[in-house]
Amino acid sequence: MSLVSRTLSGWAGLGLLAVLSLALLAVSIGAGVGIGELAIPPSTTFHAITNRLGWTAVPLDKIHESVIWDYRLSRALVASLCGAGLALCGAILQSLLRNPLAEPYVLGISAGASTGAVSVIVLGIGAGAVTLSSGAFAGALAAFLFVVILASGARGGADRTILAGVAASQLFNALTSYIVSTSANAQQARDVMFWLLGSFGGVRWPEFQLALVVVLIALAICLFYARALDAFTFGDDAASSLGIPVVRVRIILFATTAMLTATIVSMVGSIGFVGLVVPHVARFLVGPLHLRLLPACVGIGAIFMVLADIVSRIIIPQQVLPIGVVTALIGVPFFSVILYRARRAV
Repeated sequence: MSLVSRTLSGWAGLGLLAVLSLALLAVSIGAGVGIGELAIPPSTTFHAITNRLGWTAVPLDKIHESVIWDYRLSRALVASLCGAGLALCGAILQSLLRNPLAEPYVLGISAGASTGAVSVIVLGIGAGAVTLSSGAFAGALAAFLFVVILASGARGGADRTILAGVAASQLFNALTSYIVSTSANAQQARDVMFWLLGSFGGVRWPEFQLALVVVLIALAICLFYARALDAFTFGDDAASSLGIPVVRVRIILFATTAMLTATIVSMVGSIGFVGLVVPHVARFLVGPLHLRLLPACVGIGAIFMVLADIVSRIIIPQQVLPIGVVTALIGVPFFSVILYRARRAV
């Protein structure tokens, strides 16, 4: 165990980490609101929020107030919740599958969501009655059901689930490519590519409300099964010997991560590396016990995604990069360091 994890392993250290995480998250969200083509001072952001809460009545520029409430604040909050949710899913899947490379899209959910979204964009399924988010959500659920059917009824456990996820990813990615190559025009193909790489540009307060409810419910379920997840680290047989209903817990947690990932993908598209890297960083800080690990993943993932969103808006002047590009550019070096440290530890 590292010096950092030993320092933060006690409950006092975890409380300090929680306070520090909330402070960093608040600062990150404030930076996300203030940074952009239209620079907004931190004091304006603060007074805009306190005015809406009824605490103050400071006169503000209407343009600044509109930008804060109608665009940037909701975007930053949704980004934080998506980062928290993806990191939570990554931690759960890495424990359930006992695979350090597992992440939220290992079950093919992202590929299924992409197929559903592309079907709405390119094929016009629903004739306008079905939204992009609804199509993506339906595709994600279809992919998850495909994995459940393919992985059930045979021995193999985690390895079989991973193989079923790989098969689902290949199938739905092939369907997406087929739809785009045979039916999409140039503009539709560009829209599909941008959506597949992730974007927070279209999220507003309704998306924030949905993401908040889903993330809180998923976190509560995962914390309830924290001790079971600790047992899964040593294998199904060890968990079963401790009286844990292995099959039922697996189904509940897989379904929870699937629904959470589907919700996030349906709102903002596919965003990689968050669920892969953040759980490793959290384990380095607080250790492997899930009662500590899961809240740490939520906090670190939220901060990481807000900062990545800021980078996506400022790295190229007057242009917004897809958020998936930024998380990959940041995540790959981090993950390389993790792999290097693991090699040295062997």
